[in-house]
Amino acid sequence: MDKAQKYIPELSSELRQSIIKMPKAIREASGISIYGKRIKSIIYTMDVAVIANNDADAILAVYPWTPNTRILSAVSQVSQAPIFAGIGGGLTSGNRSARLGTFAEEQGAYGVVLNGPADIHTIEVVNESVDIPIIYTVVNDKRDIAKLIESGVDIFNVAGGKDTVKLVRWIREQFPEFPIIASGGKTEEQIKETIDAGANAITYTTYGKTETYFQEKMEQYREQMIEEES
Repeated sequence: MDKAQKYIPELSSELRQSIIKMPKAIREASGISIYGKRIKSIIYTMDVAVIANNDADAILAVYPWTPNTRILSAVSQVSQAPIFAGIGGGLTSGNRSARLGTFAEEQGAYGVVLNGPADIHTIEVVNESVDIPIIYTVVNDKRDIAKLIESGVDIFNVAGGKDTVKLVRWIREQFPEFPIIASGGKTEEQIKETIDAGANAITYTTYGKTETYFQEKMEQYREQMIEEES
């Protein structure tokens, strides 16, 4: 039987039916193997309820504020999947990013994420401090990506908005086998286009998912109560 046609048994439980599921198109990605675990889907969220209730292969734990070890500890406690932890790269840099990287590694993170502004010095000191992969966020085509790789970057995380597909293709043309994570967009078609451009794994954003699920649950409860009263 063709691999694409193989039936995959799917098990759940009464209390875990409302998990956030990753788009099916992500399954077409090759994935990136880290410590023997194949990672294709990466959920981008800092909502601990979402982190605890999804079927993604990994968690992208980055946020716009100064990285905080207590936040990473909280995420580590609720996550059932490997974590890629943000350790700065902008205002937070140099030895401070390196210390945060060491903490993330001790907490079991599978990788540390540096923002686009991260300079070469920061990448080098983090590379000297951690054994886990360094993920650098690519936001445009203005950086010398070969130099970033030489400095210690192990994976590129492409987050270029409307230019993401173009940036993925730009990297892939220069480095045919280098690991690339990329934001896949909102639709199955956009995700597939990103994979076709060369992305090995896809990040999926969950803005508003908690509120949407809660609204759906409340509507179910209202209908249930009406039926019970009738």
